[in-house]
Amino acid sequence: MGTDCGGSIRVPASFDNLVGFRVTPGLISRSGVNPLVSHQDTAGPMTRTVRETAKLLDVLVGYDMEDGLTAKTELANPHGSYVNHLKADALNGARIGVLRDGFGDDDNPDAAPVNEVVDDAIVTMRNSDAEIVDPVEIPRLTDYLEETMLYVLQSKRDINRFLQDIDGPVDSVDELYENDDYHELLDLFVAFAEEGPDDLEDDLEYWRRLNAQQEFQQAILNVYANHDLDAIVYPDVQVIPPTEDEIREEKYATMTFPTNTIIASQSLCCAMSVPAGFTEGELPIGMEILGKPFDETTLIELGYSFEQTAPRRRPPETTPPTIWSP
Repeated sequence: MGTDCGGSIRVPASFDNLVGFRVTPGLISRSGVNPLVSHQDTAGPMTRTVRETAKLLDVLVGYDMEDGLTAKTELANPHGSYVNHLKADALNGARIGVLRDGFGDDDNPDAAPVNEVVDDAIVTMRNSDAEIVDPVEIPRLTDYLEETMLYVLQSKRDINRFLQDIDGPVDSVDELYENDDYHELLDLFVAFAEEGPDDLEDDLEYWRRLNAQQEFQQAILNVYANHDLDAIVYPDVQVIPPTEDEIREEKYATMTFPTNTIIASQSLCCAMSVPAGFTEGELPIGMEILGKPFDETTLIELGYSFEQTAPRRRPPETTPPTIWSP
């Protein structure tokens, strides 16, 4: 299990050769979850297979009186068990859009291997009789991603509320910051500790960005409608998994990391990361399948169907023998 605000289920799933599922916020309770942007946050599964994900969703999705956002489960219609949507032939006739703006530059040696693996995965989907619409474009994508970003603005308030509710050893972000109780590489924490307001009720920029998320979602739904799509695909992350040294040397930072997972997060859509294959250097690459709000069953169907086309997951050599399998 993990929690996903901007990609914290799907990014590690992509890097670790796992299936990672972000449901539409509200389908799984956030009770007990430390929020970053509370209305974007959701718990969710990280599993070896889509079947395992479907089994977990059957248990996890539902109304919780301790989390009012789960009233949105009234909008979901899974048509029975999610396991019932494990359809091996679901790619046959499905219309899949390819978001080329989500691919990195082929001249970048860290991006080219990702593009190659995901392009091969798209060919596999086409060979499974999916109708590939390549490319599709989300209008003003870069602008929307900037206009809908709430982490610096909202996270301080939401984490303060969480710390006060749990009656823990600290009461606020300010206390953590002043005591140096954070990792020096956490640039996002530093940003909202220094710049984030304690209250947002009268903050016009907050309300503007909150409204922009609905506009962003509508723009994405228009892409679905214009092309009669079932899903949109792209790499979870535009570059190969970075090494620990690269992180410590600050080649990448949280606030500038080239991840595409924020597309689903900041438009309040659902999304699934599935193992797409390996680079020539044996690094796992994840492909994200973007779904419409409350359309988790379509992701289960397409992800499972893609998973059946070839074995794309290999446990690390250090993994002990499996004593149970689904």
